Amino acid sequence: MDALETGAPTGGGAGALVVGMAYGHMAAQALRAAARVAVADLLRDEPLVSAELAQRSGMHPQATHRLCRTLVALGLLAQDERGRFSLTEAGDLLRTDRPDSLHALVCMLTDPTTVGAWQGLEESVRTGEPQFAKEFGQEFFDFLAAQPHLSEQFNTAMSQNTRKIAGLVARHYDFGKHKTVVDIGGGDGTLLAEILRAHPSVTGILLDLPEALTAAAETFAAADVLARGSLEQGDFFKAVPPGGDLHVLKSVLHDWNDEQCLTILRRCRAALPDDGRLLIVERVLPDRPAEGADGLMFLSDLNMMVKIGGRERTHADFAALLREAGFRLGAVNPLPPPHQFSLIEAEAVTPGRDT
Repeated sequence: MDALETGAPTGGGAGALVVGMAYGHMAAQALRAAARVAVADLLRDEPLVSAELAQRSGMHPQATHRLCRTLVALGLLAQDERGRFSLTEAGDLLRTDRPDSLHALVCMLTDPTTVGAWQGLEESVRTGEPQFAKEFGQEFFDFLAAQPHLSEQFNTAMSQNTRKIAGLVARHYDFGKHKTVVDIGGGDGTLLAEILRAHPSVTGILLDLPEALTAAAETFAAADVLARGSLEQGDFFKAVPPGGDLHVLKSVLHDWNDEQCLTILRRCRAALPDDGRLLIVERVLPDRPAEGADGLMFLSDLNMMVKIGGRERTHADFAALLREAGFRLGAVNPLPPPHQFSLIEAEAVTPGRDT
């Protein structure tokens, strides 16, 4: 039974919008299948008919053809008059050899662990509690640590996501006025390496768990900043290394609830000098979403809720958190479209001196 059999509208209008959303998880799984069987890598050098694609990938010929024509309809592939399939601009982003590849991010977002957690969205809405541990028996990050292939996929996806905006962040904030930048939870060092590369007078410290830092030295070496960047293994819930006058938190706070965020922020405040600064790189939700606006940041908010218990936050949310942790919210500057991130600056407040 499908939309056509029930008479549901499939052309335009409100009905098509609703039906399109209901079919959305199917499109996501078609995208996942294309990523997992490396369709984009196989089509990188030349267009192929589906039989050739099936032979090279070891897939079933007819099933491969059915997947490929669906990918054409979804805008990821094109088909010429000879029946050959080729990559569109969007499909090319699934190649694993592109520096701006979305392959790992697609695999992560469509992974059974993410899908399984989302099955509990209704329960999260009823209770406000994340569902990942109920489904898989461990909290999300503990589960990742026990699954090396998922941990690698997650770290690669985060690196790919950061790579898209690292240069913009480095150009749109005056890092040169600081001596030492501490990138807290910075993974493989993609963002810090770009900051150090763009600002030769700055040194940096990268803090993260051991499994997240495995590729960091290589990242620094590739950016020719190895001499100015040091690696610190540690847990930002327990301590943040001293010595920095600017702390950077990119896509960290949205992982955690308010109490956990306050712990992280207070660890930052304890390690910063009185004239220190904090730079948060996160999405800032509008107080009221515009009808028909891009829903990705709101879906990300729900994703944080069902998987981890975190959230995306509004301007007022960030101001309240920072105030309680000993900071004063300063400028909030959105990165240029289509990027959804903002640069949120805060200054340390000294009790008894600052008001």
